[in-house]
Amino acid sequence: MSEEISWSPYDKVLHLAPYDVWRRLRDEAPVYRNDDLDFFALSRHADVEAASREPLLYSSAYGTVLEIMSSEPLGTGHMIFIDPPKHTELRTLVSRAFTPRRISALETSIRQLCAEMLDPQIGGDGFDYVQDFAAQLPSKVISELIGVDPADREDIRKLIDQTFHQEEGQGMVNDVSFAAQIKIHEYLTNMLDERRKNPRDDMMTSLVQAEIVNENGTRRLTNQECADFTNLLVSAGTETVARLLGWAGSVLADHPDQRAELAADSSLLGGAIEELLRYESPSPVQARMLTEDVELHGVQMPAKSRVLLITGSAGRDERKYPDADKFDIHRRFDSHVSFGLGTHYCLGASLARLEGRIGLEETLKRFPEWSVDRERSVRSHTSTVRGYEQLHFVLG
Repeated sequence: MSEEISWSPYDKVLHLAPYDVWRRLRDEAPVYRNDDLDFFALSRHADVEAASREPLLYSSAYGTVLEIMSSEPLGTGHMIFIDPPKHTELRTLVSRAFTPRRISALETSIRQLCAEMLDPQIGGDGFDYVQDFAAQLPSKVISELIGVDPADREDIRKLIDQTFHQEEGQGMVNDVSFAAQIKIHEYLTNMLDERRKNPRDDMMTSLVQAEIVNENGTRRLTNQECADFTNLLVSAGTETVARLLGWAGSVLADHPDQRAELAADSSLLGGAIEELLRYESPSPVQARMLTEDVELHGVQMPAKSRVLLITGSAGRDERKYPDADKFDIHRRFDSHVSFGLGTHYCLGASLARLEGRIGLEETLKRFPEWSVDRERSVRSHTSTVRGYEQLHFVLG
């Protein structure tokens, strides 16, 4: 008999290389039950996709990270923790500030930021690709987009890092993370108050000025709602892109032939970013709460069950992607679930793709070849984010 399957988002050993366990979950326990931590988990692409498209059945209102989930709705203004129709109203309003025009206008600035951080490394023998570049780029871009003052941007980046701090044990929210979240929220609230008095050409100003018409008339976002959204955007936008670029550096070091193709032909970069997102999802686990009983694959999941959607496993599902464990920048596929789907599809996906594509392009222009010092590199570990905290490039 095969060994009993065991999976937890807190298991640091499995976190490093979860692929075999994910495959066993998909094949042997597509609805997996962890009694100790009281959750179910869905691992097949079709099931994760279907759950993502039913936001009222698989609710986000109780929390989307296992350790913060509550038996009752959180009652927060964070859009990520709100279900339709309230979520739809907020999303419509903030989308007016997060426009394609505003995103595309950032391309020149993104390239300039890449040059500022990468050019000093030319001629050296190596550098920490994540800490010296990948973690800083999205933080600086999103801070510029939102309107964080330049003098404050590095402090905000460090606070964001602290929000993902995790203590030993089963992932309870800790003092370091909570204190950092409070500081970011206070900073943004003060900045939004300032924008109401002195508007600027930035997203915070657009948010406080935007209006929406509903059945109750016309309204604007409260400062609390604006602060919650900008807090979410700064944090999620920084962490996800940092891990995406870190994975790019690691995976391409292991696939030098494909890296050479990308260095020679930048038109391949868009497809390469999608393949990286599928192959190594930066955020591989999303939590939901069932609002009704559901039977799936012969397993009964009662209402008020905590359900983890393993998007990282879905990206490796052979039922959706032939030869799924193979990295291939020429792969043709119609979709992946790394940015979610449906109502809670990542609002910043277009910005993440832009930053990932330009960041990798500018890296390859300067450093078409590198290796990774695995012994010095450090992996980050949280229940919902997966990637590198430090990735040491060796050049020359």
